Amino acid sequence: MDWRSVGFDWNRARAFLVTAEEGSLSAAARALGMTQPTLGRQVSALEEELGVALFEREGTRLALTPAGREMVEHVRAMGEAAANVALTASGQSQSLEGNLCITASEFFSARILAELMVGFRARHPGIQIEIVAANDVRDLRRREADIAIRNTQPTQPDLIARKLGDSTGGFYAAKSLLDRRGRPRDAAEMLALGMIGFCDNAQMVAGLNRMGYPAQDGDFVALSNSHLVQWDMVRAGLGVGVFPCLQADAAPDVERVLPEADPMRFPVWLVAHREVKSNRRVRLAFDYLAEHFPIG
Repeated sequence: MDWRSVGFDWNRARAFLVTAEEGSLSAAARALGMTQPTLGRQVSALEEELGVALFEREGTRLALTPAGREMVEHVRAMGEAAANVALTASGQSQSLEGNLCITASEFFSARILAELMVGFRARHPGIQIEIVAANDVRDLRRREADIAIRNTQPTQPDLIARKLGDSTGGFYAAKSLLDRRGRPRDAAEMLALGMIGFCDNAQMVAGLNRMGYPAQDGDFVALSNSHLVQWDMVRAGLGVGVFPCLQADAAPDVERVLPEADPMRFPVWLVAHREVKSNRRVRLAFDYLAEHFPIG
């Protein structure tokens, strides 16, 4: 291979790849933790270096040119190779100092992980904890986190997983709302109180329908993409929401609606990348969470 022919800067190629995947310079800059002008200069420098235009503007978004579309697959392969190098190196680390990133849903992050990490840090004070509270699935293969707590079993062969058990969920409303409007005796009366859902609510509506609750879009009185905001909406008396029983049953100002109904069950999986599992920090955190994560 003629290495002299490979003259472009990987940082510029990375800036191009992330911009292509995010669709805008501002989103790509946030993803890379840099300023938008710096990222824009890197992309422009790569275009100048290669002698081709990689993007064209479509409204507020950037679209790949034909040359950009042809290049992005090659650069994506470079990105995956770079991630694999980092994973392999990280997997060999035996240090008990450094960063450890765990991702889980907002509710698990705030109500369970925050407390659990006090005990973990007491045992391992050199490890800095980062918790990514996100209701979407983060890509462990691309090192968006070291450990994930998920409600679905991973299917990728390079991920390892341990099922912690089944978490139960139920319908909850503020006692103040139920005192004012009455306690529902069936699904129709519960829906009449008004439901709290997600901004992209189709999945929740379909899930309720499968369980025998004839929910429709019109039954939802408030929406939020944040489960913690939904929780505060319920506590304020806006309507009925779905939450883990372990945490919601302990709240003095809310009450389970239709308590005689069978609880919803959600599997809880602890997941890590196979390479990173040999990292001592990750292995200790994985085993600690497997032992102490509460299920109920």
